[in-house]
Amino acid sequence: MDASDRERLVLLQGDITALDVDAVVNAANSGLRGGGGVDGAIHRAAGPRLPAACRAIGHCDTGDAVVTPGFDLPARWIIHTVGPVWRGGGRGERELLASCYRRSLEEARRLGARSVAFPAVSCGVYGFPPREAARIAVRTVKEELARHPLPERVLLVAFTPEVHDALAAALAEA
Repeated sequence: MDASDRERLVLLQGDITALDVDAVVNAANSGLRGGGGVDGAIHRAAGPRLPAACRAIGHCDTGDAVVTPGFDLPARWIIHTVGPVWRGGGRGERELLASCYRRSLEEARRLGARSVAFPAVSCGVYGFPPREAARIAVRTVKEELARHPLPERVLLVAFTPEVHDALAAALAEA
């Protein structure tokens, strides 16, 4: 990864809900109902208006992305994407995960977002192996950044040391 890539694609460990970025990506469920992990944290931090906005949208397919306001978050928007549940890798999980990152970045560009923060989509209760998910995330984001000027900065945010290490290794390989 060259110096300009390192400025546009940054790894952090911490709480995605506290970041002052244009958009945060939520690892959502298809019903957009909130849940555990990052999804629950984003719903709690965004406040009571988020569930109504999600109900108005209703559904998001696996690999797709939809947008709501950020409400009480520092971020202006929340891009909700539904990652695949890991079932051994033979059911299109890798392609669907890459689609989550691509579609989220498409939505970010549509919004004019200059900065976007991603969690490790599908690495929690959905069971995607963190090292493999990290390689897919880094490769997909790098491909998108090479083709488009926006967003200007993408943050990969790890909540756990295991995910941080997986993302750091993927960035070092890139």
